[in-house]
Amino acid sequence: MSVKLQSITNIICVIFNICVFHVFHSGEARVLTEAPAGPLYRVVGSPLYISCNVSGFVSESLQKEFEFRIVKPAKPDFEINIISTRDQSFSYAMYLSRVNNKNIIVNRLSPNSVLFEIKSLQKDDEGEYECTVINVESVYMGTYSAKTTVKVIDNSLSVSSHDATTMSYNEGDALTLTCQASSNTIQHTHLSFAWYLRRDGEDSAEIISLDRDFTLSAGQGFERRYQDGLIRLDKTEEATYWLKVAQLQLSDHGRIYCQAQEWIQDPDRSWYCITHKNTSSLVVRISAQQSVLHEGQELSLSCNIDTEKLKERFFSVAWLRENVELAQIGPTGILSVGSEYSGREKVGELKAARTGDRDYRLTLQPVRTEDQGEYICRAWPQERGQDGAFTRGAAQDSSSQLVTISVTVNMKGSLSVNEGDRLKLICQVDGVKGQLSVTWQHKPASTSTAQFTNVISLSQEGVMEKEGEFKSRKVTAARPSPGSFTLELDEVTPSDSGVYQCTVSEWKTSSKTSSHSQTAAVTVMSTDALVKVSLKSRNTRVTIGENVELMCQVRGPQMPVTVTWSLQRDATTLDNILTMYYDGSISWSGDQRRYQLKVENQKMQVMHYLLINGATLREAGSYQCSVSVFLHNILTFCLSSHIKLALTSPANLKASISTDIELKCSVAKKSSASSRYAVTWKFQHQAENKVIVSSDKDAVVTFGPQLDLRLRQRISTRNSQGPSFALLIRQAEVSENGSYTCEVAEWLQDPNGHWQQKASKKAGPVALTVNVTGMITSFTGSQISKESRQRPIFTSYRNCTLQDRSEKDYQLRFYRPLPNLFNLTVLRPVPENSGLYFCEVEEWLPSLSHGWRKVAVEKSKYLAVNVYSDEADSKTQCKSDTWMWILAALLVCLLLVILVLMLKMCWPKISGGKKPVPSLWTEQLPLDNKPSAED
Repeated sequence: MSVKLQSITNIICVIFNICVFHVFHSGEARVLTEAPAGPLYRVVGSPLYISCNVSGFVSESLQKEFEFRIVKPAKPDFEINIISTRDQSFSYAMYLSRVNNKNIIVNRLSPNSVLFEIKSLQKDDEGEYECTVINVESVYMGTYSAKTTVKVIDNSLSVSSHDATTMSYNEGDALTLTCQASSNTIQHTHLSFAWYLRRDGEDSAEIISLDRDFTLSAGQGFERRYQDGLIRLDKTEEATYWLKVAQLQLSDHGRIYCQAQEWIQDPDRSWYCITHKNTSSLVVRISAQQSVLHEGQELSLSCNIDTEKLKERFFSVAWLRENVELAQIGPTGILSVGSEYSGREKVGELKAARTGDRDYRLTLQPVRTEDQGEYICRAWPQERGQDGAFTRGAAQDSSSQLVTISVTVNMKGSLSVNEGDRLKLICQVDGVKGQLSVTWQHKPASTSTAQFTNVISLSQEGVMEKEGEFKSRKVTAARPSPGSFTLELDEVTPSDSGVYQCTVSEWKTSSKTSSHSQTAAVTVMSTDALVKVSLKSRNTRVTIGENVELMCQVRGPQMPVTVTWSLQRDATTLDNILTMYYDGSISWSGDQRRYQLKVENQKMQVMHYLLINGATLREAGSYQCSVSVFLHNILTFCLSSHIKLALTSPANLKASISTDIELKCSVAKKSSASSRYAVTWKFQHQAENKVIVSSDKDAVVTFGPQLDLRLRQRISTRNSQGPSFALLIRQAEVSENGSYTCEVAEWLQDPNGHWQQKASKKAGPVALTVNVTGMITSFTGSQISKESRQRPIFTSYRNCTLQDRSEKDYQLRFYRPLPNLFNLTVLRPVPENSGLYFCEVEEWLPSLSHGWRKVAVEKSKYLAVNVYSDEADSKTQCKSDTWMWILAALLVCLLLVILVLMLKMCWPKISGGKKPVPSLWTEQLPLDNKPSAED
């Protein structure tokens, strides 16, 4: 007992210490994560640095893991994973490529500090960055994340100089240069400005500068001249900076340029340079060895770059035509070719290389007509990181170079031919001197990625050579005149459609000097487009014994054709019936007695008829009409008619126990008046599925094998006109609950007297529910839903005995005139009998094992009964007596009127002096006897 008490005491002490610790240390944060306070304003294309430091962990020397995320203004509730020091698959897709390319990195500064870096900011990088440190300790206490907001702004710094790029001076001359530098940045920024001198082969040297605090200072080597007033930097207006050198020295030889830097103050009060520009940071020039060329000649484009510290820096250089990149040489000298020119690079037509420290060259040979246009060179400085990855800087474009390609080759000929005809193309060359050779090439029109393949060539000596798949074709190349070349291709097919290219090359001795090309699109009209074949029938659904006429229509120009009729009875076998050849002969393969053939020549078409006499099941299937060897038409007709079934019973049928049930299904449309039908009734309940009864086409009835004897005695079928089929279930039981389906198969007799099953259809299912609960007839009168205090009046038991259970001596009568009707009568009602009445019925069934058992109970709705007092009865009785006296007086008057009329009618007979007159009440007419069955 003492041990347990001691344990409880220890637990209480621990809980108390924890509570006291939280009370006194609730305001302290043990772990602290820090990042720069925002917002930080940075320029598109400039780098972004965010430091993240954590302190307060138990183990300060243990290397911590960090994660960086961003929330963008467009989606403030969605965090995007950027990079993690622990998980390489942490990045989302939009940042994954930049992380893999080392454009986004995390540099470790210490076990508890990292530096997040984006080397080139994009406009979409704006948002709220969050640095999170991964907690590896067992408890959480402190802040494990810090946030920094970054605003990305456009680079609005502009630096320009309008002085001449090259000027010559003598020693001792004065020099004055101007430079404009301005910024449209909305945020508060400062500009610093400096003039630099870059001597050939040396780094740039600062001449004089004006920092962001407007402090002037001279660069190294220029201090004395600045102090003597021989070098000055003046600022006029808002954006103009002047460099004034009173006496030039020989050491001033080189390139002088200006540079401006834009600074912004971060929330921590430190100044950060967000961008800088100068007038000659990178100069790119382009030149063409020859700007006007003929097709086939060589296009040579040179690109030259000039900047400071050229040998220590890396650059990428690209050539572009109409903003489409031809080729690019990377910082390590690797060549990459644009997608539109990759094919020409593979065959050696395009070449590019670096020829010097600052020189690059691109060549195209043979040049084509589509190669003309404006070309530019584009260069990017590349900064190599510690991991060896390159970061691309701002691009600099050269001026444009216009290249013109003169067209000297024309193509003409039959650009649209019919299948089987001859294709003839003519390549006309003008203004070319010397020996000429020609090469004809073809590119199919079937695929967009197809390449040109050689068809035939004709050398300058006149030697013709077929190539590739055209070696076995009837193709020729000729030179009928000095400036004309021809191509002739016999028996063309649709696969010969496409683009044909004629390349004429000029030769001097054994050397090719130039090439000239031209293309033309050729279309070969297939016979399918000239001859149309269609197969049809007036009726594709016929009955056995009916005649069938199939029509194969051939439209187009008159030409000899071969027609073949075939029959496909299943998915794999195709049997020929007959073939009528182009010379009129006929070859039979099928039963000639079953078919007849007829041909009619009409204007622009020929009709081929196939007649089937007295169709049987053997002729059912898919018929095919084949014209010659390349046209096919298929027509399928079926000799079976589908029978349509409809259940006359509802989809859900409810019946009471021990009642008779009838289910019907009927044929909505039959194929023939002589059709016979086989009917099968099926029953399904839960997993049980069995056949109840079936009758064949001869009306022979068979019960299902799973049907017990008791159910067979209660089931019968009946057929009627329509045809209609009925299933009768007598004295239905609960075990008959389930789904019933009716399956009807149609049988037809063919002309040979054989019965064939044509179709089988199902109707249903019908869900049958047999209820064991008797239905209670509702009371008439007003019904209310609120139930008052209930007490039984009479109870009738299953053995027909009655028990009066009323509390007072009412004159009640309770009787059962029908098995399902119970009556209660109050003979002399009083106001106390007012209230709500309802009846409750219990159903009992006998059981051999348990005797009588209650199977269901159901209660009727309520009936509101109101019984009025004697005062109301007296008023009602008074009114009733008054009306009785009025009716009695009217009756006496009516009797007097009748008596007077009788006296007037009878008075002549009594006197005997007058003749009888016709009665007012009846006519003295003889009555006809009822006609007999014999009449």
